[in-house]
Amino acid sequence: MKRPRYGKLQSALIKKGYRFFDEGDYNLNLIGIRSADHSANSFNDYLAVAWRFDGIPHCLVFSATTDPGTFWRENPINLNGTAILVPGQYPGLWQLGLHQGKYRALVQRRSVRVYRDNNRDAVINQDAPIDDGLFGINCHRASASHTSQLVDKWSAGCQVLADPFDFSLLMALCERAAENWGSTFTYTLIEEGDL
Repeated sequence: MKRPRYGKLQSALIKKGYRFFDEGDYNLNLIGIRSADHSANSFNDYLAVAWRFDGIPHCLVFSATTDPGTFWRENPINLNGTAILVPGQYPGLWQLGLHQGKYRALVQRRSVRVYRDNNRDAVINQDAPIDDGLFGINCHRASASHTSQLVDKWSAGCQVLADPFDFSLLMALCERAAENWGSTFTYTLIEEGDL
């Protein structure tokens, strides 16, 4: 999958009827792009951040996963199945906080829709039952010390960045954005085919 740019992301969101924040400095658009390759355990998705500063558009695209690793697919925490975030726009989904009480991250504060994939294999089942609620679907990093190659236990449904440096950069942008716009953030998950 080719890394999308600001204009491509803006067009994709507007085409789907989603809001794209294009006014003011550091009004962040946090956008997950799920790869058409639905196999598990690799950081084959992207998390993009698009914003303007002094009227100039900026966009960073990070390697990430938008779906859980093989461990949690084979060993669901929830009896109904592993949580896989349903594509869509989730206004005010995340706020600045602590991931599992350990380090600064974006933590869930509003309800989301998840597929409950319960067949314990490595493929996303988008025909699985959908559940709504607060499930701890956060945005955080994998390893604190190196770029992770495999998702493994890093995600049980969270949106996870592979590289700790990328995650630090994302958090710095969110902290800066919070000064202008408050500490809550909308998240939009789209699929590769939407671009």
